[in-house]
Amino acid sequence: MYYDTHYHFNHYYPAQGYISAALPMGAISVGFGRDRFWFGGGVWYRPYGSSFRVIMPPIGVIIPILPSAYVSLNFGGVPYYYANGIYYTQAIPGPGYVVAAPPADASTAQTQAAPVVTAPPASKPDPIIYPRNGQSAAQTEADRQDCNRWATTQPSAMNDASVFGRAVEACMDGRGYSMR
Repeated sequence: MYYDTHYHFNHYYPAQGYISAALPMGAISVGFGRDRFWFGGGVWYRPYGSSFRVIMPPIGVIIPILPSAYVSLNFGGVPYYYANGIYYTQAIPGPGYVVAAPPADASTAQTQAAPVVTAPPASKPDPIIYPRNGQSAAQTEADRQDCNRWATTQPSAMNDASVFGRAVEACMDGRGYSMR
């Protein structure tokens, strides 16, 4: 574990390179090019054998929602969000947030009042997807990615993980899958 004190953030995170046997509850799968990553609790993971390794995400990967705890910053009039050593900006065209390179002069950041963050409710485990129509593993993954993208366009999905999850489940049901 390391303690992130940048911008008075003051949160503990697993150190980069840490190997975890399982993903945290509520982690979401994020595709980027041909790669697959998982994001949960402000921490990025990549498959490592049958486990997961904590990594620094690639610049440009987009997530639907910010971590539950972050610091709002301003660099030259541009808003940034910081958590766990990672800078995010609003994805253009939205929705979502993109992993950004650290601003040129991060030492001149002006912190902004961040919203009060309460502990999120206990999340249920990631659902298991059952193909009802004999879909292949590749088709199931493609449909899951499409449904994740579509879910981010639904009202409030970017601010409420339960809305995002329900939207993904509805989309997958419409494509012939059961989720439990």
